[in-house]
Amino acid sequence: MEPDLATRLRNDLFSAAALLTRLPVPDHMPRGAASAWAWPLIGAGLGLGVAALGSLLLACGMAPGPAAAFALAALALATGALHEDGLADTADGLLGGRTVDRRLEIMKDSRIGSFGAIALILVSLAAWSALAQALAAGHHWTALPAAAALSRAAMPALMAALPPARPGGLSARSGRPSTANAALAAAIAGLLALLLSGGAAIPAAFATALLTALLGQAALRLIHGQTGDILGAAQALSFAAALSLCA
Repeated sequence: MEPDLATRLRNDLFSAAALLTRLPVPDHMPRGAASAWAWPLIGAGLGLGVAALGSLLLACGMAPGPAAAFALAALALATGALHEDGLADTADGLLGGRTVDRRLEIMKDSRIGSFGAIALILVSLAAWSALAQALAAGHHWTALPAAAALSRAAMPALMAALPPARPGGLSARSGRPSTANAALAAAIAGLLALLLSGGAAIPAAFATALLTALLGQAALRLIHGQTGDILGAAQALSFAAALSLCA
């Protein structure tokens, strides 16, 4: 029997949470990439949780800089540092390999290289400085969920636009969202960002789209598709850029 709408929504939300976080999730029917429309909602929820932690740390007398560092550490724990790992592997693979096979081999290697370390440091520094500024100005309640939602719309866009580069990878196993599903994710993320951050959402959404398109072009040219690492890199880059513009 076809599940009713409420059941499908429940399965999509729980599937999205299970894919994008390490938080405990109730029993549900896994939906893979079909749940992509809900990924910005999970991102916004994570952003609100991190904003609450930042407010608590500020209320305890912590300065915005250290509070931002602890908040980002909590976010990485909640997601299992999935996106940060993807960013490092993508930088190592795309910049360090000379052939498609070698690039994919490097990206599959769990060790981090020079390009990955530099990318991780610079992007994390950008996110930290933006969050510290948002905390100091009291904008973290809007900037964090807006950036987290926008950055999680980047992943279904790439999955719908590009084929999996590695048949047995996480991205291939999750399936590919339809173009309509990816468009719905983008619309939800854009609406959330606009409601939360007002006019700042427009350049943030543009930066997210531009970074995603540039990374997608590079991935198509260098490894002939997308992987879970490419998706993680898209989220990490978009989050830092969107947070900087929304802060």
